[in-house]
Amino acid sequence: MFALAALGIIAMVLSACAPASSPDPAPSASAALDEFYAQEIEFTGCAEFAQTEAASQFFATEGLECAHLAVPMDYSSPPEERMQIGVLRVPAQGTPDERIGSLVMNPGGPGESGMLIAAALSLRLAESPVLQRFDLIGVDPRGVGASTPSIRCFTDAERDAGAAKTTLVGASGAWTQEDTAALVDKCAHASGGEDVLAAVGTRDAARDLDVLRAVLGDEKLTFFGMSYGTRLGAVYAEQFPDKVRALVLDGAVDPRADGEGQRLATFSGFQRSFEQVAAYCAQSVECPLGSDPDQATRMFQELVQPLVNEPVPAGEGRTATFDQVIGGVGGSLYAEESWDAAIAGIAQLKHEGRADQLLALNDLYTGRGSDGTWSTFLDANLAINCMDEERRTPAAEEKLRAQAVAISPWLDSGEDVIGSTRHACEGWPAAPTLGFPYAQDITGLPDTLVISITGDPSTPYEGGVSLAESLGSALLTVEGERHTIALQGISPCVDRAVADYLIDLRVPQADARCTL
Repeated sequence: MFALAALGIIAMVLSACAPASSPDPAPSASAALDEFYAQEIEFTGCAEFAQTEAASQFFATEGLECAHLAVPMDYSSPPEERMQIGVLRVPAQGTPDERIGSLVMNPGGPGESGMLIAAALSLRLAESPVLQRFDLIGVDPRGVGASTPSIRCFTDAERDAGAAKTTLVGASGAWTQEDTAALVDKCAHASGGEDVLAAVGTRDAARDLDVLRAVLGDEKLTFFGMSYGTRLGAVYAEQFPDKVRALVLDGAVDPRADGEGQRLATFSGFQRSFEQVAAYCAQSVECPLGSDPDQATRMFQELVQPLVNEPVPAGEGRTATFDQVIGGVGGSLYAEESWDAAIAGIAQLKHEGRADQLLALNDLYTGRGSDGTWSTFLDANLAINCMDEERRTPAAEEKLRAQAVAISPWLDSGEDVIGSTRHACEGWPAAPTLGFPYAQDITGLPDTLVISITGDPSTPYEGGVSLAESLGSALLTVEGERHTIALQGISPCVDRAVADYLIDLRVPQADARCTL
């Protein structure tokens, strides 16, 4: 998992690897793909596309339009089985003469709903020149949300019980080979078969973007990717450099770091952010982590490690496990404005022996609605990462789990990981297709814009520097503590730079900086 950028934005609106085999050469609209590139997309109302409680609320916004886009399940044999990609459009608010084209967006995850983020951001962008000049296009990538088939692995009851694990790195528990084989079987059975699990890699999702570009009538793609969406945008640039008009890549995933390297960087970033929260908390005499930030990790471990074997009450007949409490705190590290909520939840756990608040935070950041239904986010996140990243041996996964705890000890469950860990993707029905590094030495790419935040816990700043170097992009550095920032109405400095680039294709000057 890279990020929960979209769910955090939605919450604000509501309250306001060894390299895989070499990738295929850049695909083209061959005769076999003509029918997909030439299809007519028919936009209708959005109510039937709502898969979650949040989507039902946002999709009721006036003026939204939704449709399905047909794409081949397997681009090597396009006339065969098809997938349907969910697409939401918010029409440009300006005059027809002012309209530039479509701004396609992906909020990250992988596995988060682009349709939902487009609907949510349209409220924040109501007065923005971006919405005046562009149709906002939110896409649920293949396997995600309103796209069909979509990835499903676990029932709502399994997720509520904390039994829906997709990794043990940074989590509690133990797995056998039988457990990981059963996970693949569950996902295949609920998602429509092993062919579906094999069809959700980023390279195919990028091909879908090019079909969408053509069907929307845009000669070239204008794209806004957040977190994992920066990987999707970079892979599109690699495959279709001559079809890029503009790319804004915010909260960048390092294209030179494989899955293992990315995770270690992320765990380091989250430890840093946890320590930032501890220092902030220590300014109050009521801080549940004490007055000495250097002791905060130890105090937190004392509070949460007992939950591995003894979950605590969390309201409405539910209990909270170690992993769910960690998830609630971890989700709050994505943005500085969420730190107080995490501290309040830790205080409740310390003083009341309950985790109602932390479980509610975990629900928010992982896609559970108040009605008890879960989005497909976590299931799709597993499947997409399985098709992108290297498969690690049990020994390599064991080493990674130990390294994660050493780098990010606030996540330490206190368990002995020796002989207990396997990679969730080890039995996946197809080999990964991304390849590392990706998006290198691209020729013919126009000016692009990478945004990286100095205190980003999930995709650390250095990853943005690496992506900008790989693509030859302009780099906008943002001083602050959060994950992703663009077009969220938080930083006028960032939003002006993004609007100038998207509209006029004018990138910021070298060494440009904004401060939150």
